[in-house]
Amino acid sequence: MSIETPERRDALAVDADLGREDRPEEACGVFGVYAPGEDVARLTYFGLHALQHRGQESAGIAVGDGDTVTVTKNLGLVSKVFRESDLDSLTGGVGLGHTRYSTTGSSTSWENAQPHLSAIGHQVIALAHNGNLVNTSQLRDSLKDNGVRFRSTTDSEVIATLIGHFTQKHNHIRSGIRETMELIRGAYAVVLITEDAVYAFRDPHGIRPLVIGELPQGGWVVSSETCGLDIIGARHLRDLEPGEMVKISADGLEAEQAVPAEKASLCMFEFIYFARPDSIMRDCTIYEARRRMGASLAASAPAEADLVIGVPDSGVPAAVGYAQVSGIPFGEGLVKNRYVGRTFISPTQSIRQQGIRLKLNPLRHAIEGKRLVVVDDSIVRGNTSRKLVELLREAGATEVHMRITSPPVRWPCFYGIDTDSQEQLIASALSVEEVGERIGVDSLAYLALEDMVAATGCEADQFCLACFDGDYPIDIPEAVRRGKLSLESCG
Repeated sequence: MSIETPERRDALAVDADLGREDRPEEACGVFGVYAPGEDVARLTYFGLHALQHRGQESAGIAVGDGDTVTVTKNLGLVSKVFRESDLDSLTGGVGLGHTRYSTTGSSTSWENAQPHLSAIGHQVIALAHNGNLVNTSQLRDSLKDNGVRFRSTTDSEVIATLIGHFTQKHNHIRSGIRETMELIRGAYAVVLITEDAVYAFRDPHGIRPLVIGELPQGGWVVSSETCGLDIIGARHLRDLEPGEMVKISADGLEAEQAVPAEKASLCMFEFIYFARPDSIMRDCTIYEARRRMGASLAASAPAEADLVIGVPDSGVPAAVGYAQVSGIPFGEGLVKNRYVGRTFISPTQSIRQQGIRLKLNPLRHAIEGKRLVVVDDSIVRGNTSRKLVELLREAGATEVHMRITSPPVRWPCFYGIDTDSQEQLIASALSVEEVGERIGVDSLAYLALEDMVAATGCEADQFCLACFDGDYPIDIPEAVRRGKLSLESCG
């Protein structure tokens, strides 16, 4: 596993100075379906459409037909990767899909696209993974010492290789998964298919989400979010529990606690930014949690203003909540270009300087001459926020008061979110007032950690909050820590 951040060439939110995204980015979305007699390739295709927000670099679908597993994958968006002829050729009763944003391994390598296809003796499997392991380097070195040759640079291939090794040792795939789960450390929500069954398992802290649904016509679905169930009409049954493994086959759904559950640590950024607003987590719709975050901000950080606007998309529900409590009118002040898509064409320097205009455009007639409250989900490096403020002022805003629905991001993530090293996180070295001066706002306020958690309806001990408080639920190897943490933090 490389701990370097891969080069980003996304024209959606290009940093005006560095040409890099100023957003935390999720690793990927996974989707699996067991539905003999149904068109599982198309069910998977639509499931991936619903999960496209979780990753746009590559997409893939694998199908088991009772005899073997076939995979189609490529770089690009779901709509660009698959044609009708691709889906027509993927016939069978078991499906697996993946949409990827890389946090380990090259983002432009076809081999790193998933699902990952491998063999266990004469049996073919496909595996898709959401998350990031922290002990991949040690596991990879050990496997190489035993003669294993790797085709990709992903930790997903390491997981598949370990499962293959232990399955052959025990002659039982669930035993192979169980022993693999005992070795790997980090965040993982994994779906694996054979020619006639679906397996799904989740890390013992439950850092990355994974849910189970039931199709009305019969069959089962697993998905990173409930929106992947909704799009194909599946009924949400429950979350896959931390440390749990399920097998779905002709025998139905069989569940077991594969490894002991540890402290629940769902990533808080699911509520803040990653998950779609119509998804449900911890019995709470993401939209409602974000609306409550905005309402709490209005109470704790009021501002005298004429209009409240949200930064699409995650900032909009929070802006609605802020407006409801503050009494300041809510309005649309930013239009999002939803059809640019992730691009692999490197922008020129002059286009980079256009920066955020490729993603957002201010509505001059709505904001000219007005004092604005701008609600957003987070500030990472601060470059995109600074550019956004410049655009709003150019469009005639007389004041810009930024309100953030999370605390300052001061610590990097090691579990599958593509954040920078600590020294590149603007809040790690600057006070709130200094960050506000750097991005050019009239005032800046963040939501307190306890208010953010309260908006979800859950307790703080159910989340991973390491980006905000540096309390990592899973120990990070020293060599990996030094790749992202400052020397003071490492010491």
